[in-house]
Amino acid sequence: MKKGGAVYIMTNFNNTVLYTGVTADLFQRVYQHKERLDPKSFTHKYNINKLVYFESFHSIEEAIDREKQIKGGSRKKKEDLINSMNPAWKDLWEGVKDW
Repeated sequence: MKKGGAVYIMTNFNNTVLYTGVTADLFQRVYQHKERLDPKSFTHKYNINKLVYFESFHSIEEAIDREKQIKGGSRKKKEDLINSMNPAWKDLWEGVKDW
């Protein structure tokens, strides 16, 4: 059985830096970002710890394809995507941590 996946966008406190990622375990991956577990990572360097967007997929391959599509778009397209799901840019962590 194939494991599903998720694509997500995170940002910093002022919403000035966007990070798009893909994972098979959204809860664990966001936790890693929030706890700043990798001091050499982009998210650690730019203090990115707010989950503002995510999509779930049946397979990790689908999630990877979507991540590439999102990363290939402009910042404006990413902002539009976030605004379509989360217009207030609130941290969605509370909803994900109970998964």
